[in-house]
This record gives sequence, C-alpha cells and structure tokens, in this order.
Amino acid sequence: MKFETVITADHGSKLNMKELMRYRDLIWLFVKRDFVAKYKQTILGPLWAILQPLMTTIVFNVIFGNLAHLTTADTADGLPVPGFLFYMAGTICWSYFSQTVMGTANTFISNYRILGKVYFPRMVMPISGALSNLISFAIRFVMFLCFWVWFAVIKGCGIRLSPCILLLPLLLLQLVLMSIGFGLLISSVTTKYRDMIQLMDFGIQLWHYGTPVAYGLSLIPAKFLGLYLLNPVTMVIIVFRYAFFGSGYFHAGYYLLSWAVTGLVLAFGLWLFGRVERTFMDTL
Repeated sequence: MKFETVITADHGSKLNMKELMRYRDLIWLFVKRDFVAKYKQTILGPLWAILQPLMTTIVFNVIFGNLAHLTTADTADGLPVPGFLFYMAGTICWSYFSQTVMGTANTFISNYRILGKVYFPRMVMPISGALSNLISFAIRFVMFLCFWVWFAVIKGCGIRLSPCILLLPLLLLQLVLMSIGFGLLISSVTTKYRDMIQLMDFGIQLWHYGTPVAYGLSLIPAKFLGLYLLNPVTMVIIVFRYAFFGSGYFHAGYYLLSWAVTGLVLAFGLWLFGRVERTFMDTL
C-alpha cells in the first residue's frame, strides 16, 4: 500500500515555507479568530487598539515628560521632539513586540487541545498570532500618522520625514521576525517549565524600561551606549523615530548589528523549537 502523506517528527530547525504556503488558508483563519477573540464581548471592540496606546502615551507624557522631565532627544545635541508624539512612536512599536512575544510564548499552551487532535505545521500558530497583531499595529499606526500630521503640518513643530522612512518596511519585518524569534525561545521553555511564564511577565516589564520608549537615547551614558544598542528593539524604535521626526540617532553599523542579533535569535528559536516540538505534546 502506497501512502501519499507520511507524518514524522521533524529533526531539523528549518522553516518549511512550502508546507506553510499549503496551509495559508488555515493561517488566515487563525488570524481572524485571534483578532475577533481579542475584542469579543467588549463594549468598544477594536477601539481598544487605539485607546490602549493612547492612554499609555498620555500617562508617559504626564509622568516622564511633565513630572520627571526626561529628555525626548536621542542625541546629546539633538532638539527634543513633541513629547506626545515621542511616547506614541515608542509605545506602538513596543506594544506590538511585547504582545507578539507573549502571545507566541503562550500559544502552544493555550491551544494544546487543537494540537493534540489534528496535524498542521506548528509554526502556523505563532505566524498567525504575529499577523493578527499586525492588524492592531496598523490601526495604531494610522492614529500615529493623524497626530503626526497635526503636530507637523497644523502646529508646525519642526518635525519632518527623513530618508530613513524608506526603511519602514524593513523595520516592520524586523519587528515581526524578532517577536517570533523571542516568542519561540520562551515557548520552548515554558511548555515544560510553567513557572517560567511568571518570569516572562516580569522580564518583559524590565525589558520595557531597558528600551528607550519613555526616554531619549541621550539619557544613556556614552560608555554604556554600545552595550545598550545590542538590544535589537532599541534600534527599531530609535530608527522609527528618526524616520518620522527628522532628527535623532541613526548608526548603520548598529542597525546592521541589530539585524544580526534578530537573525541569530530567530535561528536559535527555530532550532530550539524544532527540538522541543517532537515531544512537547507529552509535556503540555
């Protein structure tokens, strides 16, 4: 008897794009499911995608801007940009990263019933989660553009687009790959050691304050700047701000280094997930 399909454990760490393309309808189904489930039985629905970063921006503007007077300049000789736009730019990037990392880290635990009943490439779930969060990011990005037009055109605050705006698709792609990579690393550990989930929540909070979301890069002492820029999320956020504000910090070497770190994290995440995938149904 000749079998058309043989399902075996994958001992490699490669991402089978051909197989994922065959399951693109399932990916789209999960994307719609995740987005609808996130705002189901809420009064405001998708408006929460706008209200959450907006309220965070207002709080940051009051506490870190008006009370703590933290700088919003990314270079020592740079001019501070409007605080409201500064905090919103960092917030929408960080929100996507943190939500995707936490969603990927928990996706296999929260969907173990489906995973135990039917076969499909397990990478479908983190990819669909990342794409689902892109919808929320798109809503927030449109809100950010509206405020940018208000400050730049109507109020004439002196901000402008820089040539780095051409890097916007690459920044978004890097944010997606980075989020999936870190999420896979964490999920590979949390499937066996559940207490790591608690550490993950705490670690994400610390990571937030170790990233220039609520303060400018110029606040970091020069002797620690090289180490600080090894955080790949840092480069994404400051290049994003430089693209839309026309002033700030951009270093091609550190930006390429952030891509190298992103690639290493993604490769290691895929490798570790490939090792754990063979047996994770026994531990879920």
